Amino acid sequence: MANTETALKEALASIEGATGAALVDYTSGMALGTIGGSKGFDLTVAAAGNTDVVRAKLRTMEHLGLKGEIEDILITLTDQYHLIRLIKGRGGNGLFLYLVLDVKRSNLAMARHQLRRIEADLEV
Repeated sequence: MANTETALKEALASIEGATGAALVDYTSGMALGTIGGSKGFDLTVAAAGNTDVVRAKLRTMEHLGLKGEIEDILITLTDQYHLIRLIKGRGGNGLFLYLVLDVKRSNLAMARHQLRRIEADLEV
């Protein structure tokens, strides 16, 4: 089992093309931990903004009566992928992992696979 810091370090080190990662509480919009980013890309601001994305999708699913669970949400920009993975089990309700990837240096399928593995090992 990995704690927040270890899980985020592993995401940045083991996922090719990863430039930033965060563990976010979408009930409050607060980042519980961040790693990476840059002067021009503030992960805490991105985490708070993506909280709105998660809340909107959950609300829409409720209005539509959809019973499935969100596995992940992908936002594709011209030069980045933003991957949001909702945490399930072991006290992870209300949390998501947020990963920023460089499009040119990443393999999206492998990133999703690695993030799923990191989530499984995460102890919150």
